[in-house]
Amino acid sequence: MKVQLDGQLMNSEEAVISVHDHGFLYGMGLFETFRTYEGEPWLLEWHAERLAEGCEALGIRYAPNVDHMRSSVARLIEANGLQDRDAYIRWSVSAGIGAVGLPAEPYRKPTEIVYAKPQAADEPEERSGKPLRLLKLRRSEPEADVRLKSFHYMNNILAKRELASGGAVPGTEGLFLNAAGHVVEGMVSNVFWFRGDTLCTPSLGCGPLAGVTRRYVIRLAKAQGWRVEEGAYAWEELLRAEEAFVTSSIQELVPVIRLEDADGKVQGDIRMDKPGERTFKLMQEYRSAATKGRMRA
Repeated sequence: MKVQLDGQLMNSEEAVISVHDHGFLYGMGLFETFRTYEGEPWLLEWHAERLAEGCEALGIRYAPNVDHMRSSVARLIEANGLQDRDAYIRWSVSAGIGAVGLPAEPYRKPTEIVYAKPQAADEPEERSGKPLRLLKLRRSEPEADVRLKSFHYMNNILAKRELASGGAVPGTEGLFLNAAGHVVEGMVSNVFWFRGDTLCTPSLGCGPLAGVTRRYVIRLAKAQGWRVEEGAYAWEELLRAEEAFVTSSIQELVPVIRLEDADGKVQGDIRMDKPGERTFKLMQEYRSAATKGRMRA
């Protein structure tokens, strides 16, 4: 598989970074994952905007250029023979080489690494839904004022292992609470639920990632005339949901078919073998916009 390292295409086994890169030493790096539909990156401007804000917060002197990103993705797709397939793109920015020790000065020469692989076809459970299980492990606090899409994924990996050791069925998404006991997000997703005609989702103050798909779904919901509420919610409030779903840039919108407590016992009133009516409407609207390129950022 070909990757792009600092603008140069090369085989992935030939691409290397320094042992003194602070992305490796201290996890100082950020990334964006997004899909292409028929070769076109979806919501690229929003991904670039979030990446720029994160780099500024970490003192990484890196200003994403949307034209450069788009042309790089096109070149990488062609190099990997993915012209006729939707692709999964990971755009990473590592802080770059520095001395061993914690620096006070900005990082002026970051490392840019871009990966591409075929986007897997939709699995049945991704359209029909998956369980959402409460995690015993609490969500780590954000790296800055808001959560960054950073290289720090230890919390997420430990959560994945908790599900596996707890006997969760494959595909189950884990749900984090924060230290205050408020719903935050899934292991790799943002979470939404309907209460009447109100679409609820945790506020950014609770610690979720400011997801690009989250942002777009809020726009879609408001366009449907639904009220959107961002707040601090206890697990018990989620149990009163009529419909729920999780979002990510790769999986789009995935319905929640049931809620489970940390021991795997089914909780709440959600018992579904297919998406709820309002969730399905948002799923359709999102896929239509992504594939037709409507309502771009």
